[in-house]
Amino acid sequence: MASRTAPYLPAHDITGPEDAPVVVLGSSLGTDRHMWDAQVRLLERRYRVVRYELRGHGRSGAPRAGAAPTTIADLGEDVVRLLDHLGIGRAHHVGLSLGGMIALWLAEHRPERVGRLAVVCSAAHSPTEESWLTRAATVREQGMGAIVDAVTARWFTDTYDDETTRARLRQTFLAVDTEGYAQCCEAIAGMDLRPDLSAVAGPVLVVAGRQDTALPPALAEEVAAGIRAGGADVRYETVDDAAHIAAVQQPATVTRLLLDHLDADRPGHATGMRVRREVLGDAHVDRAQEATTPLNADFQDFITRYAWGDVWSRPGLDRRTRSAVTLALLMTLGHDGEFAMHVRAALRNGLTVDEIREVLLHVGVYAGVPVSNHAYALATEVLRDEGLL
Repeated sequence: MASRTAPYLPAHDITGPEDAPVVVLGSSLGTDRHMWDAQVRLLERRYRVVRYELRGHGRSGAPRAGAAPTTIADLGEDVVRLLDHLGIGRAHHVGLSLGGMIALWLAEHRPERVGRLAVVCSAAHSPTEESWLTRAATVREQGMGAIVDAVTARWFTDTYDDETTRARLRQTFLAVDTEGYAQCCEAIAGMDLRPDLSAVAGPVLVVAGRQDTALPPALAEEVAAGIRAGGADVRYETVDDAAHIAAVQQPATVTRLLLDHLDADRPGHATGMRVRREVLGDAHVDRAQEATTPLNADFQDFITRYAWGDVWSRPGLDRRTRSAVTLALLMTLGHDGEFAMHVRAALRNGLTVDEIREVLLHVGVYAGVPVSNHAYALATEVLRDEGLL
């Protein structure tokens, strides 16, 4: 569908290495680029991150009122125009709510501009078209204050207690230009991306907030199913204790999901993450990923790609042998926390309790009785927790 409104260039920020792959972040209706602050702190370590702002949002200029309603194609072409302006041909696209709808439109109608796709708390259509048109009319007549309480009440669950962030996002909402907001409402009202979902090439990550009442998980499931029907690789995830702005309420979880998805194209990363999860278990790896900060992000990426994607994936030793060697080294070097973790990993890799006992005994001969004695105590605690002693 061709754009029916005047050409428009969104305001934007660019951070991260100039020669890195590009990730474009699209925000929710009524927010600005700062909605992604938590994610950008990690993404910009290894991606060129472009955050754009919707018409009349943040620093984007206020659009002129037009006779024809704004469409999702208009907003999608805004992003294409921005990419052209920046000299970017192809990028990964991540969008939340309306940002996700725009990313979906791009994947359907401008697939040559889309690498990996992540759609968060979004939908391919809205079953409440009339409510969006009513909202557009209300803000044009009465201003943003007329709807601020009703809209922002659905952004977070009642358990979210960061009142500073709530207040900041409320002020951001109130500062949005009424015409820009109304045009975006019209775009959602007239949107139906379902017929072309099967054309989306993927890989795609679809994320829903479990308590999202603005765009419930059923709508995200519909997106995932429609794309999957076309044969694309789709991962669907729900985020617990999160409503509509999940990237703000549960930043660690959403960031982990995005990094897992985007990093899969990095050399060694996909294999490393698979092996790491197989050896250490999903629970442990998820905790490590959620604890990732700008300080340790590069280290987490390093051990995933090199320790797990390279060394642990080599064919020269099987995993049982690697676990035995790892236990011996960790015992000898006194790395207690890592040793306990790798006792569990050894069990996952197929070592029996008897075989672990033999490793501990063998190390006692060559590394010293005190080393072995301490390791027996640590291993006993782990094996009891696992119900094996």
